[in-house]
Amino acid sequence: MMTPLGGFVSSAHLADGELPALSELEFGLILLSHAFERWMVRCARAAGVNDLSPLDVLVLHSVNHRDRQKRLADVCLVLNIEDTHTVDYSVRKLQKLKLVETGKKGKEKMIGVTDQGKALCKTYREYREAMLVQPLLSLDLKPEQLSHIAEQLRFLSGQYDQAARTAASI
Repeated sequence: MMTPLGGFVSSAHLADGELPALSELEFGLILLSHAFERWMVRCARAAGVNDLSPLDVLVLHSVNHRDRQKRLADVCLVLNIEDTHTVDYSVRKLQKLKLVETGKKGKEKMIGVTDQGKALCKTYREYREAMLVQPLLSLDLKPEQLSHIAEQLRFLSGQYDQAARTAASI
């Protein structure tokens, strides 16, 4: 939907406030998040594993990060996920697919990537380079521009988290 100011929004009633551009950004985030989720699932499928959810793909890449075991709580923290059980479910699913393995270190559940999981991540990366990175490079985007956008998105996530805490207290 087009606002009187010219931007695209999904909910005109939310763009009627003091910062209509925020509704434009939110609509862009909606479109981007759904497109990113579709991309992750389809890239994982192309790389050889069907039926992974977007969260499964994120958890696999997070566990593969820096090639060392992770605590379940740390995976949740890095991915900014409150519902630990959803990540635990993904871990169990990935474990059944032999992409990750779990163990205990004291009382903590530790998750590590298997050789099969590493191979999937490697193939995923190769497809990502070919299908996503190379076309983006043709747009002549500068790495510092992408880093700046990423920094702004992380800042905005903090604002939404604070607003969520405030709303939860009402």
